[in-house]
Amino acid sequence: MALFSSENPHYKYNRKTLKYERIDNTVGYHIRKFLKVAALGIVLGFGTFILLITFIPSPSQKKLAEENDRINSQYQLLTKQLDDALEVMTLIQERDDNFYRVMLQADSIPTALRTGNIKNSTRYDQWDNLRTGTIVKETTQKMDLLNRMLYTQSRSFDELVELSKEHEDRLLHIPAIQPVSNKDLKRTASGYGRRIDPIYKTVRFHKGMDFSAPTGTDIFATADGTITSIGWKQGYGNCIVINHGYDYETLYAHIHKFKEGLRRGSKVSRGDVIASVGNTGKSTGPHLHYEVKYKGVHQNPQNYYFLDLTPEEYDEMIRISSNSSQTFD
Repeated sequence: MALFSSENPHYKYNRKTLKYERIDNTVGYHIRKFLKVAALGIVLGFGTFILLITFIPSPSQKKLAEENDRINSQYQLLTKQLDDALEVMTLIQERDDNFYRVMLQADSIPTALRTGNIKNSTRYDQWDNLRTGTIVKETTQKMDLLNRMLYTQSRSFDELVELSKEHEDRLLHIPAIQPVSNKDLKRTASGYGRRIDPIYKTVRFHKGMDFSAPTGTDIFATADGTITSIGWKQGYGNCIVINHGYDYETLYAHIHKFKEGLRRGSKVSRGDVIASVGNTGKSTGPHLHYEVKYKGVHQNPQNYYFLDLTPEEYDEMIRISSNSSQTFD
């Protein structure tokens, strides 16, 4: 028997013509029908494949997505740690500028030097085209900023160590005690400022401080230093000038006698006896005239007794020295 035959025709009712129409039952008809079904199957299969690869990740894609999620989480954690570290560094540099450097009389470090110009650098533009470029760029910038701040702060601490060593030595060379023994303050005479000259009876600026004391009373060096002048000086009589370094200089005038062995270039330490009180030069009675200079400018000596007086004694000295309107020289 033939597989396909036209001896037993098939008919199909056509609703448009309202007639039964004979169905082609030839081999070509069945081939065309098969091809249509096969094409439809191919289209449906391809569409299903597209849907699968579009909306349902493959095992490798799923694994890659999981790795990306872990990397993103790690970046978030790293960013948080960097923010915390930057906050700590900011507190350290604030303490550095506002405490350590103030205490050691050092200039603060400019913010631009600490942070640089990282935000405006173009070297981070390479990350802009990546899908995760923003977080990579921000994290890299923060890491670079932290490294710069750490480096700058490390250099700052090295400098502060050297300054602290210098400061320790500097403290020894800053005038810090009274030039005569005056614990009860009874030897405080005339202070710094405008006073009446005892000889000319005119108001003149008194560049130092006077201490009344009997002839022969010990005079002390008020800080470590080197004697740069010793001998007679017009108006001052017998006089000693000490260079203490760090721009400080002191003068002791109207001396009775110099300590034996002292000469120009001699080294002295704070508290060393350098001479005795006298009445030489332009003087109206035994006393010591004492001056302090910083960078060549006369200073008020009463501000340089911080190792010798309590706050209460200091206030009393100011009161006494201010009440005297006339000097001894």
